[in-house]
Amino acid sequence: MYNLRNQKIDFAYHPQYITEEVHNGKLLRSRTEVGDLIMNIVGPPLGKLAIIPATLPQANFNQAAVLIRPYKFKKVLVPYLKAYLEEMSEINSIATRGSAGQVNISLTQSQNMRIPLPPLNEVERIINEVVKYDLLIEAVEYETIELQALIISIKNKILDLAIHGKLVPQDSNDEPALNLLKRINPDFTPCDNGQYRNIPKNWCACKLVDICSFLSRGKSPKYSEDDKTYPVFAQKCNLKDGDVSLEQARFLDPSTINKWNEVYKLQTGDILVNSTGTGTVGRTRLFNTNCLGNYPFVVPDSHVSVVRVLKSICPQYIYAYISSDSIQQYMEKNLAGSTNQKELYIGVLENMQIFLPPLAEQQRIVARIEELFSTLDNIQKALEA
Repeated sequence: MYNLRNQKIDFAYHPQYITEEVHNGKLLRSRTEVGDLIMNIVGPPLGKLAIIPATLPQANFNQAAVLIRPYKFKKVLVPYLKAYLEEMSEINSIATRGSAGQVNISLTQSQNMRIPLPPLNEVERIINEVVKYDLLIEAVEYETIELQALIISIKNKILDLAIHGKLVPQDSNDEPALNLLKRINPDFTPCDNGQYRNIPKNWCACKLVDICSFLSRGKSPKYSEDDKTYPVFAQKCNLKDGDVSLEQARFLDPSTINKWNEVYKLQTGDILVNSTGTGTVGRTRLFNTNCLGNYPFVVPDSHVSVVRVLKSICPQYIYAYISSDSIQQYMEKNLAGSTNQKELYIGVLENMQIFLPPLAEQQRIVARIEELFSTLDNIQKALEA
């Protein structure tokens, strides 16, 4: 049953082998031939089917499957039977439910299933149509995968345009970003580098640390296995699909709460960056306290960095900036540690160069990104439906 996968035989998954003694004659009735139809009669899932291909070495099937071999016209009838049985609702209706949720149908039940059989010529026409539509479905599935990859590429391009001042028009009436930064810090000095001269006139190049009220890794918590009051935000809370969730969070030992300053309690608009772990380091998400539910607060562990920008900076713009391909590559190039345990030091984040637009333009950029991403997300949902 493990080897019936995606309507094919797959011996790379859970391979099992018969002893030489058995192979020499005890199970000849279970020996397969090219073109045989195999159906799984133990589940879930129940009724998986596959045709034995010419490339398959001689094999035997066990009691979890039945072999279907027509008397004649195998090349026509086997594809017809497979197509019919794949759509047959009776299989599940006649199944017997056993222990631990297992379901099965008996050999007798499978032998007594009723099959509508058209004339042979019509069977051939049906199979030709099935093959035609199978090829069409495969083509659509391939195009869907290609389109989903294209959507990801388009999103990356949108972010790239956004952080280089090419997504929305500039407005000369906007307060220059330099004035904003000088208000934050009168001693601020813009970065002096040739590449920054290509950014729009009212933009300014700075370091991430220049625009943050809090930029730090979390702390190593002492966990409680019993008390579920105070969750700890860990790498796995930054979900792969772009969201955040506390479903897999562990919880603080209540006796240690006084060791956590208020500044560590995550706020809406905090940008959370996974700072360790091969495959997840650099993953960036935007936090919102909506995910707290009934929890009073959540604090980050030492594998997550918190980027909290000043009130006069738009956090959604900085989130988009850090999420862009060029910045993700910057972080990837500056990781430390071994292959199996990459680490993003806080200094790499502090010294990250930021192309900062005027505040009004930051807000226009964010609104445009949200508009475009919403359209692309709707297309992606339609593809997955």
